[in-house]
Amino acid sequence: MATIRALVLNCTLKRSPAPSSSEVLGREVLDALAAQGVDGELIRVVDHDVRFGVSTDEGDGDGWPAIRAKMLDARILVIATPIWLGQPSAVTKMVLERLDAELSESDDEGRLLTYGKVAGVAVVGNEDGAHHTIAEIQQALNEVGFTCPAAGATYWVGEALQTVDYLDARPKPDTTDRTTRALALNSAHLARLLAEQPYPPPDARSAAVGSSREPA
Repeated sequence: MATIRALVLNCTLKRSPAPSSSEVLGREVLDALAAQGVDGELIRVVDHDVRFGVSTDEGDGDGWPAIRAKMLDARILVIATPIWLGQPSAVTKMVLERLDAELSESDDEGRLLTYGKVAGVAVVGNEDGAHHTIAEIQQALNEVGFTCPAAGATYWVGEALQTVDYLDARPKPDTTDRTTRALALNSAHLARLLAEQPYPPPDARSAAVGSSREPA
């Protein structure tokens, strides 16, 4: 059985050691993945000097290349984000912009390096907008080569205009716990399938399409 590693990127706006609801949910995803035999780690992006840009390395001490190396070593990437103004955090959007560079990176057979990697999403907030936020992130991750599993997201949204954050919502809400476990189960399953049966290279796909056409 293929060894599967996961990387959770906590896209909170708060530097450590400030409490972070996104971190709480992200670590719960890691715990659920561990139950599926998946090892992993969580990185709080704002603790690193990640530069704005759309390349794999913006130079001058950019913190993204080290994070990217861990992402490339992992089979599962999970973006954990708070909701601000009904949107993913600015840190999330910066991460997605950096991942845009993967459209120019490929292996020896022409596949994006992100092909075969599974992407999940974890969202927290005190207002509506979880589905919108998940949709934005999943579409972007899929566009740069990641594969999203069924039930590939988990979230918690508190009452509007209130002060209770997810880290205060104890005991853990059953509904969020169920979606977190489903995210972990399906992500681990899909990651193992893709590790054993990678996507075909572009030339193979073209040949398959061409061979199915009848002569004019």
